[in-house]
Amino acid sequence: MNRLAQESSPYLLMHAHNPVDWYPWGPEAFERARKENKPIFLSIGYSSCYWCHVMERLVFSNEEIARYMNEHFINVKVDREERPDVDDVYMTALQVYYQLSGIRQSGGWPLSMFLTPTGKPFAGGTYFPPTDQRGMVGFPTVLRRVVELWETQRETAEKNAELVVTYLKKTFEARAGGSPAVRLDRSVVERAMRDLVRSFDTKFGGLDFNPALPMGPKFPVPPKLMFLQYELTHRPDDRTAALLELTLDRMAAGGIRDHLAGGFHRYSTDRKWLVPHFEKMLYDNAQLAEVYAEAYRRTGKPLYREIAEETFGFLLSEMNDPQGGFYSALDAETDHVEGNFYVWSAEEIDRVLGPDDAPLFKRVYGVVEQPAFEHGNVLHLAVSVEQAAAELGLSVETARDRLTLMRRKLLEARNRRPRPFRDEKILTSWNGLTIRALAVGSRILKRADYRAAAERAAHFILDRMRDPRGRLLRSHYRGTSKVSGYLDDYAFLVSGLIALHQATGEAKWLNAARRLTDDQVALFWDDRDGGFFFTADDQEQLFVRPKNIHDSVLPSENAVSAQNLLRLFRLTKHEPYREYAERTLRAFAPRMKESPATTVGLVAALSLHLDQGGQPIETAPRQTTVPEGTPPAALSPQSAGKGKDDAGLVPIAMTGPDGPKPGHRLSVHVFLDQDRLPAGGTCRIAVVLQTEPGWHINANPVRPSFLIPTTVTLRSKHGTQLAGLVYPDPDRLTVQGIDEPVLVYEGRTILYGRLRVPTEAASQVEELHFEVRYQACNDRICEPPKTLSLEAQVPVAPKDVPTHPLNGPLFRGRGQ
Repeated sequence: MNRLAQESSPYLLMHAHNPVDWYPWGPEAFERARKENKPIFLSIGYSSCYWCHVMERLVFSNEEIARYMNEHFINVKVDREERPDVDDVYMTALQVYYQLSGIRQSGGWPLSMFLTPTGKPFAGGTYFPPTDQRGMVGFPTVLRRVVELWETQRETAEKNAELVVTYLKKTFEARAGGSPAVRLDRSVVERAMRDLVRSFDTKFGGLDFNPALPMGPKFPVPPKLMFLQYELTHRPDDRTAALLELTLDRMAAGGIRDHLAGGFHRYSTDRKWLVPHFEKMLYDNAQLAEVYAEAYRRTGKPLYREIAEETFGFLLSEMNDPQGGFYSALDAETDHVEGNFYVWSAEEIDRVLGPDDAPLFKRVYGVVEQPAFEHGNVLHLAVSVEQAAAELGLSVETARDRLTLMRRKLLEARNRRPRPFRDEKILTSWNGLTIRALAVGSRILKRADYRAAAERAAHFILDRMRDPRGRLLRSHYRGTSKVSGYLDDYAFLVSGLIALHQATGEAKWLNAARRLTDDQVALFWDDRDGGFFFTADDQEQLFVRPKNIHDSVLPSENAVSAQNLLRLFRLTKHEPYREYAERTLRAFAPRMKESPATTVGLVAALSLHLDQGGQPIETAPRQTTVPEGTPPAALSPQSAGKGKDDAGLVPIAMTGPDGPKPGHRLSVHVFLDQDRLPAGGTCRIAVVLQTEPGWHINANPVRPSFLIPTTVTLRSKHGTQLAGLVYPDPDRLTVQGIDEPVLVYEGRTILYGRLRVPTEAASQVEELHFEVRYQACNDRICEPPKTLSLEAQVPVAPKDVPTHPLNGPLFRGRGQ
């Protein structure tokens, strides 16, 4: 056994018998790396991660690979659920590394990073196979390349590390930074609702739908569903309600739901919610149980009560520790096969249910001889019970009763199979979400057993997961509690305790919530800029101290904190709670204003603040300047479109009349020199880029070469092409940490080119789709690369019919 045998994390213990000489994260590993002058290999994962298991079996259990790792590296293993701070920093570092290297990949787990002995990342990736295969570089090849770089080009590796850390800091600053001049009022909430509605899959339900990748995976994203529920409860809207209910109905019918034991799998691998990634997470099921309970309260639909109770039943039967806490996850695989525990063949259904019952069950739950999923049928509601009953000549009531008995029989048979691994680690933060869900569910569904389970869990956390000073600990496993609590531990638990107070009326839960909130402010509050850091003042500090504001499958800790503070103010009338809530909203106001749909938790806090009678949040006014030399008429919304003469400029496409789109630092206007496109000819085009004051974008060509250049591309319906686009001479900017000047565009930049129009397009309306890809930076931070899309519909003149000049001031002196 290696050092991980002394750890309490189930994920680390899975690697305790690897031949790799693993270290847990800590000073011992870094001290040895410094002493031996070796790079560190950092591997981060979690217990229910399928590809983490694959890499453990095929790579880390390989004696030859392990021997090479032990000889050339100090190897460190981290459970991301125990150390979310380490995971966040190095996952972001990987994304920065990809960006700087021009690698078009996304992050994921297992996370594989190579660090200097001081912990600075200089290379990385995710899953690597044991050998080179199918276009994937094998892990031994990766190791040899890193060793060669470290031993023969140490200076390059260290320079890479410094560059990654520089941009890493800028990235974290960009997450919560921004101009201070905004007003947060009800319009921000309304825009968040509009943006979310636009992101729905109107056919199969689900948020964040990308029509360009329609078969991509779908996540339930409970924080967004909760925000929609809250707004619909207070401000009903039929269209939004219909889309939300479509989503809830499709998820309930899909394979993402476990139709035998209850609960939801982590996400769907397809658009229709049919084939899931089979791991079951505590945080998903706690939040979704609350979502369905709230949906039942709002609509009165029996289905939503059924799903809520079924999901709570799963939590209490499968995830509840006898002492009161809740376990973290169920694995996706058994016998090294993902989904093996959950899927069925048609023959198995026939054998378990017999010839009288099997036809009804197979019809309702979509069981076929040749299923789409390679390992078997994923149960889902293929047709309604009513339709199947009619087809088989049964009454609906009889069919429902028989299906209930069939599900029980199949569950009994399934439970005799080898079960997925259960991560019995108890996390304070996820238990806080579960306590809240149970408390809310107990009130809505009138279930005293849910309230009792919430109280047992709260007692467990408060009694067993605190250090001698009374501060929260993050993780508990088999009698041992460890790791100082992070912001999410405090915020999510306080949310649960407030909900428990509201469910029971008992003051002790409110008092506990207040004490923990006071501790949270003392440990995590940013006195200078407002808001809460993720790590406490006295916790280990990495290169950056993050503040998280964006919601994912988990809510933002700052968002939950702001909501907690507002609820505590309403319950206690203690003015400092309201003041801290308002300061939190003010700290992140620019990001909320720019991108409300990605900060819905904070927007929900704003909505709660306004619903409680609070005033709009105002921040300091922004100082705006007009770039020197900008013509007064250029890009003026007042002049655009007022006349087709040289007195004004008429764009065919623009990002908007009021500056950059939300979430962007760049506005774009596209102009032609003619009023129509000439069939079989060319016309001149000007693409005018206007960066927000204080920001710049990378030039084209770009220098240094690892940066991402600004590009403009065109797609068209009838074949019009963009030709000869000339990118202007750049400004030269000196950036600390980069040896050569960075080539950038600032202020107003004009790109000139030509459109070539095919003869066949005569008399048509051409549809032009422009994409502008850019990366915006200021003197402190660089934001991730972004793409602006603009569309225009421009008439094409009939063949040999002349067009008329337009936008003369912009094209005068530019030749023909």
